[in-house]
Amino acid sequence: MRNMESSCIIVMLLGILVLGEAEIYIARIEGEPVISYEGGVNDFQATAVESDSDEKIDVTSELVTSYAHHLEKKHDMLLGLLFEHGTYKKLYSYRHLINGFAVHISPEQAEILRQAPGVRSVERDWKVRRLTTHTPQFLGLPTGVWPSGGGFDRAGEDIVIGFVDSGIYPHHPSFSTHNSEPYGPVPKYRGKCEIDPNTKKDYCNGKIIGAQHFAEAAKMAGAFNAEIDFDSPLDGDGHGSHTAAIAAGNNGIPVRMHGFEFGRASGMAPRARIAVYKSLYRLFGGFVADVVAAIDQAVHDGVDILNLSVGPNSPPATTKTTFLNPFDATLLSAVKAGVFIAQAAGNGGPFPKTLLSYSPWIASVGAAVDDRRYKNHLTLGNGKILAGLGLSPATDANRTFTLVAANDVLLDSSVSRYSPSDCQKPEVLNKNLVEGNILLCGYSFNFVIGTASIKKVSQTAKSLGAIGFVLAVENASPGTKFDPVPVSIPGILITDVSKSMELIDYYNISTPRDWTGRVKSFKAVGSIGDGLKPILHKSAPQVALFSARGPNIKDYSFRDADLLKPDILAPGSLIWASWAPNGTDEANYVGEGFALISGTSMAAPHIAGIAALVKQKHPHWSPAAIKSALMTTSTTLDRAERPLQAQQYSGSDTLALVPATPFDYGSGHVNPRAALDPGLVFDAGYEDYLGFLCTTPGIDAHEIKSHTSSPCNYTLGHPSNLNTPSIALSHLVGTRTVIRTVTNVALEETYVITARMAPAVAIETSPPAMTLRPGASRKFSVTLTVRSVTGSYSFGEVLLKGSRGHKVRIPVVAMGYNR
Repeated sequence: MRNMESSCIIVMLLGILVLGEAEIYIARIEGEPVISYEGGVNDFQATAVESDSDEKIDVTSELVTSYAHHLEKKHDMLLGLLFEHGTYKKLYSYRHLINGFAVHISPEQAEILRQAPGVRSVERDWKVRRLTTHTPQFLGLPTGVWPSGGGFDRAGEDIVIGFVDSGIYPHHPSFSTHNSEPYGPVPKYRGKCEIDPNTKKDYCNGKIIGAQHFAEAAKMAGAFNAEIDFDSPLDGDGHGSHTAAIAAGNNGIPVRMHGFEFGRASGMAPRARIAVYKSLYRLFGGFVADVVAAIDQAVHDGVDILNLSVGPNSPPATTKTTFLNPFDATLLSAVKAGVFIAQAAGNGGPFPKTLLSYSPWIASVGAAVDDRRYKNHLTLGNGKILAGLGLSPATDANRTFTLVAANDVLLDSSVSRYSPSDCQKPEVLNKNLVEGNILLCGYSFNFVIGTASIKKVSQTAKSLGAIGFVLAVENASPGTKFDPVPVSIPGILITDVSKSMELIDYYNISTPRDWTGRVKSFKAVGSIGDGLKPILHKSAPQVALFSARGPNIKDYSFRDADLLKPDILAPGSLIWASWAPNGTDEANYVGEGFALISGTSMAAPHIAGIAALVKQKHPHWSPAAIKSALMTTSTTLDRAERPLQAQQYSGSDTLALVPATPFDYGSGHVNPRAALDPGLVFDAGYEDYLGFLCTTPGIDAHEIKSHTSSPCNYTLGHPSNLNTPSIALSHLVGTRTVIRTVTNVALEETYVITARMAPAVAIETSPPAMTLRPGASRKFSVTLTVRSVTGSYSFGEVLLKGSRGHKVRIPVVAMGYNR
């Protein structure tokens, strides 16, 4: 005992000698968290529930609170033994989903902590980022889904969706309770509502049932600014309000901007409750230490669904495996606790291996373009019609207006250093020459980096008395994404460089100048069309250009995983939803109440809201069963019954459409109506996910125990045997047989099993048919054999067709090798 005390004193002295600059670290400690503690510590009884049980942990019980307190005391004692008081700051104790803590210490102290007895791992914190109305109709919710749950005013009733995001603007009509049936209490939910430090009122109203914020790591890192980030659940960004409204916003909210109405907005589950866990902030995104604390709290509070429109900026510093880090390990424990998780797949598309959501226990959501497109046109005096984007009213019918370029109406040519052509500064332009005309502006690099906005162009034109504006793109950087922006006066963005050149040529030919280059008279004329009404396309859905693509990876050497991702596709392009008026995440929507934005961030809450509808109808289904229902009933056809297409770059960086594959869409585009009655589900639980980890080559058993506190007592033989509603074989040599188990969640039904695959790989299933009674489970096998090595993946599917009309489809991907 004396030796141990003296060694601790030596360690304490070492802790005082802090050399490097302090950073935030997440430490994992030996011992089970609440979710998986099965007893063994004196005076503390087991708190875990069986992984295949419907029962949830009662976090208010004396057993749970005392054990959680015991873990926190151990964290404090360890830090107190190792380091001198004042040389460290503990930010959070994680007790429910993982056993550990976040602490602000120097790299030297981190090494001491790493070597201390009872410490499993110490990882430096890393950053995460956001993965940035008509869709209920597009998805068939009003007629096909909501009626079965009692109508929109009951859709999602008493289901709690947790949002780990940038907070919420609680005063928005999408979250109001003025015109709705009163909300009763939800006894299963134990979250709290923080008080607004300015108004002294809390953020909850019955619709919003919980509101908390997590910023200790952001503050300690020096990234937090209380004036713009708000030290409260208030949304200082816009993103959190947008995602919450997509999943659970009120039905029938008029989307009004600049005096125009763009339809009525609704969440997928308009009666679901919203629980806010703010851990993302305006300028810097967020830190994993804060996000893990938010998730831990959300699960402790009793949410049913978690929406994560968030993903890592870069690989964690010390983690080799994509599936094992404090973030994904926390989510695994959340799933063990019965919480369904929807996570944005990432916005790195259309390039392969750009996913930021990897693990089988998460529903990774890609983004689709729905059937609504906004288009506009500019008609020139020479009769040419140039297509563009402009969510704006038209100029007066049957009239043309003079075109004046910003560079030709400068008050002082010396201001050219201010890049006047992008029309951000009205004070440098001559109002007398602009008034009553159409102002021509150039799309500079400032728009790409966010220091210029179309909103500001519109304000400039309006303040100078212009009839409207044209913004011409003269050279587009590869990957630049152009979205229509609502404006109050006629305006259009010409995105096609060749069309912009036609405009510039016409303007120059029509505009006589003197020998100094000064314009003698403006002769070019044009008119702007009406861009307010959307055009509905049958070639929808499509995989959005930015949506992250597979193959999924198992490590940060980018080796392919035997697990298909993304899982599913949902609308994520140009989604109208609520916005925080103080949010500046999107320069074009500063001060607005709604925003029309794109990202897999918008796709994930569609799935979170639809999952709430499935959970409402089937309250005892596991997260895996809900995910299976969504995936197996999804569609790989568009509205015209043609195979889904994916937006992709052609050789000249212009947009093209190519046949989509499961690496683009996973199982397909969500079909909410079918998901409520899938016939069969592929179920899986905590033990199965552990088996997947323990079977995946390259993952060390000690690493698994470090992150999950569970030994590798159970393997699947091969990771592709995990009972997911998809099959992926990244290295198929010869023949491999994969096993799947289905459970009947409908009446007795006979299913015929068929399969098809690209010619390079042969596929067979057994048995050819099976009959399942209600609640019964049956195994079937899928055998894949290499016929020829092509150097690329082969795609196919297995179809289970039921005698009562159910169709259960799972995608198959395989890469054949000689050895």
